[in-house]
Amino acid sequence: MDRLVKPDSKEVELLFYKGQKCSSTFKLKNLMHTMSVAVSLTTSNPSIFSLNKPLSIIPPLSSSSYTLQLSRFSDQPPLTSPADVIVVRTTMLPTGKARHDDLRRMFSKPGPHVFRDAVLPISLVGPHVADFLISHHSNNPIPESCNLYKKVLSGCDKTHLNKLLKLAVELGNVDSVAVLIDAGADANFKDSNGKSLIPFAIRSEKFDVVKLLVASCCRIKNSVDLVLHEAAAINRIDFMKFLIESFGDNEIDINSVDSNGRNPIHVAAIQGHVEVIEFCVSIGGNPNYMDKKGWTPLHYASSQGHLKTVECLLECSNVKKVRNKDEKTAFLLAKENGHSHLFDLLHWGDELVRGVKLDDVHRVKRCIEEGASLNRQDQNGWTPLHWAAFKGRIKSLKVLLENGAEVDAIDGDGYTPLHSAAHCGHLQVVLLLIAYGSQVNVKSFEGSLDCVEKHVSLDYNTFYQEKA
Repeated sequence: MDRLVKPDSKEVELLFYKGQKCSSTFKLKNLMHTMSVAVSLTTSNPSIFSLNKPLSIIPPLSSSSYTLQLSRFSDQPPLTSPADVIVVRTTMLPTGKARHDDLRRMFSKPGPHVFRDAVLPISLVGPHVADFLISHHSNNPIPESCNLYKKVLSGCDKTHLNKLLKLAVELGNVDSVAVLIDAGADANFKDSNGKSLIPFAIRSEKFDVVKLLVASCCRIKNSVDLVLHEAAAINRIDFMKFLIESFGDNEIDINSVDSNGRNPIHVAAIQGHVEVIEFCVSIGGNPNYMDKKGWTPLHYASSQGHLKTVECLLECSNVKKVRNKDEKTAFLLAKENGHSHLFDLLHWGDELVRGVKLDDVHRVKRCIEEGASLNRQDQNGWTPLHWAAFKGRIKSLKVLLENGAEVDAIDGDGYTPLHSAAHCGHLQVVLLLIAYGSQVNVKSFEGSLDCVEKHVSLDYNTFYQEKA
């Protein structure tokens, strides 16, 4: 005889809830036609699981119900690998009756009279188990196998599945996301704010999760999901490109704004993400846009002290002097927050050039004292010294040189300040530059300084005598 009893299932599923009494019922049927069967039930982990009838008698061809329960409340499921089991042992009972102590003695000694009829795995199922598995395996493949995971989900309804899907997306667990969608979770689930799962996937920074959701026909509402804002915040141009390709211009607007009136460039500026700003501008993003407070991206970058970001925005926008609703420029915000490394870019550099052009020595000295860069180049590569030489501002030129300005700085065309002075016929400037070490043999992209012969205002012979 193979066995005396038969369980009604191959395993016992226990629906687990955190901090609650959890139990599950199963049945055993006596297969004997004329004889009662004594039954012993034990668990592999008696400190966690208990049975209401560890010893019992089942009459012929009858069934008996048993209850498995957790011995104590717990906030997390007592999962083990391999799974805990219930061991079913039986023996024939010709008399049909026996006291509890007699039954205990029957099973205390092994022998041919005791049958091992079944080993029933205990499967913990339900949303709290799935929640635990997802939360504790966020960076690894789902535990053991997809079949086990699907078994855990068997105790979950649609609402639970959707909540678990959102959790798996937030944690970036692509395996869990795939299994949950396969189990019936809705890839188009929206939270209480109407947000789709895509923004949460972006925040997880797991590209595979984003791609899986898009492949599962997850749709977005750009005014709510603000997917480009989300991607800009974490410096993920790859996400931005993929989403634009996937949803197109009809669903995604590079200049869409959030509740504060900020576009994706604002978000990137706050975080200091230069590459994102460059990408947004390249596809039509507006770097001059003002939010509800009147702040441009430059205001935010300056307030945060992001040097490279400020440099980038100064190249692609024209809002350096724009004031927000509090009447503050980017420079004033940088000053408020103590970002002295931005003062030259945002204010004193311009003031220095302005002072040089006017030959206002007092202003030039003030700018230098405030930290204006003597060698910062404008969009054409000109330094303040180029401007002084070009304009023939001898007093300002001398102040710049005395304070360490680079005498042979080269602009975008290969011109030094000496070239500029020579081309404009400013003899005294030329002589002063040479006195401070300017190299007369430096060639611009157009040639050598021989071109000064064309400028009648410059005494050619005197100039070359000084060169000698």
